[in-house]
Amino acid sequence: MNVNTNAGEKQNAQSSAAQEALHAIERLVLFAARRHLIEDADYDYSRNQLLSLFNFDEPYAGTMDESELSGPQPLIDVLIDFGYEIGLIPENTDTYRDLLDAKIMGLVMARPSEVIREFREIQTKKGMEAATSRFYELSIDSNYIRMDRISKNVYWKQPTEYGDIEITINLSKPEKSPKEIAMAKLLPPPVYPKCQLCRENVGYRGRINHPARQNLRTIPLTLNDEKWLFQYSPYVYYNEHCIVFHHDHVPMKLTKDTLRRLLGFVDQYPHYFIGSNADLPIVGGSILTHDHFQGGRHTFAIQKAVQEAVFHNDAAPGVSLSLVKWPMSVLRLSSKDQAVLLEAANDIYEAWKVYSDPEADILSHTEQDGQMIPHNTVTPIVRRAEDGGYEMDLVLRNNRTSDEYPEGIFHPHREMHHLKKENIGLIEVMGLAILPGRLKEELDLIADILTGDEELLKSAVSDEVSDLHKHTEWIHALIEKYGTALSKEAAVARVQEEAGNKFAQILEHAGVYKRDEAGKQAFRRFVQHLGYTE
Repeated sequence: MNVNTNAGEKQNAQSSAAQEALHAIERLVLFAARRHLIEDADYDYSRNQLLSLFNFDEPYAGTMDESELSGPQPLIDVLIDFGYEIGLIPENTDTYRDLLDAKIMGLVMARPSEVIREFREIQTKKGMEAATSRFYELSIDSNYIRMDRISKNVYWKQPTEYGDIEITINLSKPEKSPKEIAMAKLLPPPVYPKCQLCRENVGYRGRINHPARQNLRTIPLTLNDEKWLFQYSPYVYYNEHCIVFHHDHVPMKLTKDTLRRLLGFVDQYPHYFIGSNADLPIVGGSILTHDHFQGGRHTFAIQKAVQEAVFHNDAAPGVSLSLVKWPMSVLRLSSKDQAVLLEAANDIYEAWKVYSDPEADILSHTEQDGQMIPHNTVTPIVRRAEDGGYEMDLVLRNNRTSDEYPEGIFHPHREMHHLKKENIGLIEVMGLAILPGRLKEELDLIADILTGDEELLKSAVSDEVSDLHKHTEWIHALIEKYGTALSKEAAVARVQEEAGNKFAQILEHAGVYKRDEAGKQAFRRFVQHLGYTE
């Protein structure tokens, strides 16, 4: 009797889950139609595609909930749970769920050519700003941009002498389980797509070591008479965070053409900034194998930073060069003449690549195995000024290492590695910290110590495998400064403040010219070397 009862309960549970999944399919197709991911003529087709995916022969026959949804994630979660039950994914982990997530949404959105056609029509009728706004909405509604995860990111602004620096603890990028990491290591190196920036990602189903991209759409554009593509980042670290990438899988290389492309982009997208990571290891971005830029609609602290001195050069008429009060070494070029600005910027870049100042510990090249290894490069950032002119920030970079600083002389030094040890890339150069997700819990526990949790303090100090052990020196400094009798709210505020100030110091470490008097004089020597005078 018990056997029959259990079997009946299981069958009822399966039937209930199936009904929930069928209902979710109906609601998802309705959501897609309301958000214009599909047209009316696609309605039945899209429903049938989802029914086929989940092995249903008929649609939902019950009463339909037609209430508005802010996003598709609740419906997708129901469908993925059911998909796991019927074996569409082998394990119920974030990685496998994401693979099915993209597959589901790829079935309820327009084909790439249709998205491009809509973008061009809006651009023609209403302008580029309206076109990008619609494309951004589509990227969110299609769940390519996972707003449900991004909303969990920790964010605060940290006042510093350089302005309000933005701090984020990134929780939007799902972490793989140890088993998934081990499985990925066993797979052969990727052949197709060659990397996550390649155009062939559009519609790709993904695998354990490569994200699914059935819901990715891109917009073609031309830069410097070359084919490029425009898309949004799935992790949007800031508003309308976009990626502009080369049509072909070609490595990053900073040249005069790079600067020309950046200027050409803000002609087409004047409401966006755009920038490039540096092209050398340590000071470069995470993907150097595929030429790309990052841009978006956001005002960073670097843009609002004070200009400490202004210079001019007769060889660059109409161009002003400013030294910017920033923890890193920034030259800001401004002009209404794009062509003249390009020549001036390229002259500075070429001069910097071969410039050395041993007194300031700056060497452009060092010898290794009989070869001269280059170390100087720049992180360039371009935007339109309020008067319609052009602004280009050239952030000077050097990737040299030493016995004292084996990870990089102008890189986060080891005393900062408990917070961040990764490269300082374009986004952080501009004043937006992207700190690792582990810090959400770790900073919260450190705040508990400042409220008097003695057992947690003992564990942090004595247990070398404790997540807090690497913070021991910092914890002692915080206790000396604030004591251990703070309220939890005050403790969290103090820990965030101190972490924010440490990030400003990290940027100072990455600055090739230090903010002391000797560094400022050395920076001026380079400007004078370029032929600029106040």
